[in-house]
Amino acid sequence: MGSERFFVITGGPGSGKTTLIEALGAKGHSAMPEAGRGIIRAQQAIDGPALPWRSPALFAELMLSWEMRSHAAARDMEGPLEGPLFFDRGIPDTIGYLRLTGLAVPDHMMSAARTMRYNRRVFIAPFWPEIFEQDAERRQTAAEAERTFDAMRTVYEELGYELLHLPLAPVDERVRFVAEAVGQPPQT
Repeated sequence: MGSERFFVITGGPGSGKTTLIEALGAKGHSAMPEAGRGIIRAQQAIDGPALPWRSPALFAELMLSWEMRSHAAARDMEGPLEGPLFFDRGIPDTIGYLRLTGLAVPDHMMSAARTMRYNRRVFIAPFWPEIFEQDAERRQTAAEAERTFDAMRTVYEELGYELLHLPLAPVDERVRFVAEAVGQPPQT
């Protein structure tokens, strides 16, 4: 089955992606965490240079490495893990991020996005102003969050993925939407 069971959930910041991933996990589905928040937390802990507001290019390189490691780890998982595996963002998000910041996308990032694939169906969370909030790690404005959604939509489409727009609905409805789309009813 391989990468066909790898489903990305992408979109702009503050659109409910991580909440959805956590709810899917509570229903018995497996998931890989988001790179961005993990990198920001680690870099803040050491006052490191790879923060998006200090060095967007370095931050993107760390995101790429994290996402490639997550993809490889998921591919190598053995044992009882079956069914869909959800990724809180994917390798193409790094490309969208660089484009959003106005930086050039290096060839190696395009190569990674073309080589390390996910299921052709990608879930995208539209900008949702009613739930958008900033915090210590999410410093983007609402306008930036909306532009991020547009950037992710564009890059995934360019890479040949089919986008499934998540409904602007409570998390339980989103869980049902995703589970039905992947043919796996939520487990209780």
